[in-house]
Amino acid sequence: MSKVLIIGAGGVGRVVTQKCASLPEVFSEIMLASRTVSKCEVIAKEVGNGRVQTAQVDADNVPELVALIKSFEPQLVINVALPYQDLTIMDACLETGVHYLDTANYEPKDEAKFEYSWQWAYQDRFKEKGITAVLGCGFDPGVTSIFTARAAKHHFDEIHYLDIVDCNGGDHGKAFATNFNPEINIREITQKGRYWENGQWIETEPHEIRKELTYPNIGSRSSYLIYHEELESLVKNFPTIKRARFWMTFGDEYLTHLRVIQNIGMARIDPVIYKGVEIVPLQFLKEVLPDPGDLGENYVGETSIGCRIQGIKDGKEKTYYIWNNCSHQTAYDETGAQGVSYTTGVPAMIGAKMVLSGEWQGAGVFNVEEFNPDPFLEDLGKYGLPWHESHDIDLEL
Repeated sequence: MSKVLIIGAGGVGRVVTQKCASLPEVFSEIMLASRTVSKCEVIAKEVGNGRVQTAQVDADNVPELVALIKSFEPQLVINVALPYQDLTIMDACLETGVHYLDTANYEPKDEAKFEYSWQWAYQDRFKEKGITAVLGCGFDPGVTSIFTARAAKHHFDEIHYLDIVDCNGGDHGKAFATNFNPEINIREITQKGRYWENGQWIETEPHEIRKELTYPNIGSRSSYLIYHEELESLVKNFPTIKRARFWMTFGDEYLTHLRVIQNIGMARIDPVIYKGVEIVPLQFLKEVLPDPGDLGENYVGETSIGCRIQGIKDGKEKTYYIWNNCSHQTAYDETGAQGVSYTTGVPAMIGAKMVLSGEWQGAGVFNVEEFNPDPFLEDLGKYGLPWHESHDIDLEL
């Protein structure tokens, strides 16, 4: 029986809260906190039965976080706030001796830069405190890393080529909308691409490399090479990997909107002065774009995310594909959130369950592929995200 504090009341926070509330034998008490407490109260009311307490907290403010943690006394903090706030929440967990889990790596507000160095730098402090920090326990990063760990444990002696493939085959009927926080999403996908090959990182122009890939139940989609954070930890933890890439699907209309946003300066993250007031163009754009949390009701279609892997088993070459498909409508019917929020929130809950049950343990800072993948994947299908695998097939890559 364990208390858990969830920070962040967006679409992912909604899913995490509902899933935790469905397991009172694991999560005995739940608190949901956010800068805007009214969002927490809506979710708490939907969950019902008095299962969820709410609180207001500024996740940029370490003393506020520490005070909240000390008053509620959770065993674990689940951080589904913004990536900007990872370090302040980790600082608060260190000060209070509480385990930590997040779904995306830290990035500074003033630079669109994605790397684990800032969080890995906390390793010694978490070790000395005797507490666990779990990094990147969403879907990608998260499940994709655990899929890779399963492949390494059960199906390969050496992994040589890893391609993570992420397809959103859904349609929300909007002219342009992002599936999670628009500010974070646009910062991520407008950066230069990057992939690992033969011991070094190779940089590409944004959306320069494109392939037509076929996804289960969805069909052929244009897939673009982008950089994604789990590549950094996977090539570190599986050193036999010769090449690691990440592919994401984008429609032509989406990319056209994105180019216009960039060309007119609305993707800028540096402040400008408007009528004497300092604003950041991308933050303003976020306010006028559709809220990702409101996309679910009319969202049709599926996501399909997985790992396509080549390597050696018993001296022979082998290929392997492991993936999950998630229906936006099914996710919405269960939780009121669309599939992208669902595929992030369910793994976060399961990761929290792994820590609290002792399946995942150790003092320090860990990426999810460093833990045993088996109990996590046993739970993944049980709690809404069934996965599939195929062996010795054409990976199209």
